[in-house]
Amino acid sequence: MNSSHAVDAALLILRLGVGLTLAAHGTQKLFGWFGGSGLTGTGEMFDRIGFRPGRINAALAGLGEAGGGLLLALGLLTPIGGAAAASTMIVASSMHTSAGFFSSKGGLEFPMTLGIGAVALTIGGAGQFSLDQPLGQPLDAPWIAITALVVGIVAAAALITRQRALARTQPATA
Repeated sequence: MNSSHAVDAALLILRLGVGLTLAAHGTQKLFGWFGGSGLTGTGEMFDRIGFRPGRINAALAGLGEAGGGLLLALGLLTPIGGAAAASTMIVASSMHTSAGFFSSKGGLEFPMTLGIGAVALTIGGAGQFSLDQPLGQPLDAPWIAITALVVGIVAAAALITRQRALARTQPATA
């Protein structure tokens, strides 16, 4: 295997691992699959922690994970899928910072690692073994990846700021 095929194979493995993991977590939120709580249960939990309205925020988180994850796994519109997944993982990571780093203690290790993988794929692209390839790499310009990441980071920061303000000022609704 020549070095370019090795890089493309590595990108495929990374895309499948990160993308399918994200997609599975998103379907837990959206549909209750794989032992998840679905929109109702996840929405109630989001309400309790200050992401109000909870059901809408749960749907957005589920779409960021499931939709972004599937786009990454397929290597389709990779900068958009990667930025959606990365911004969702920024918000998820923010919810775990008080528990420290390690996931065994409830820390940010897991969502942060998925987010880093999504950022790397957004910047690096999907490689030759992707659906972007036969479509002519429609979003391959570097400015598209950077713009998508900046928009995602700004949106995540705004959501985190809003959540923290709501968690401090409003009691959770039942």
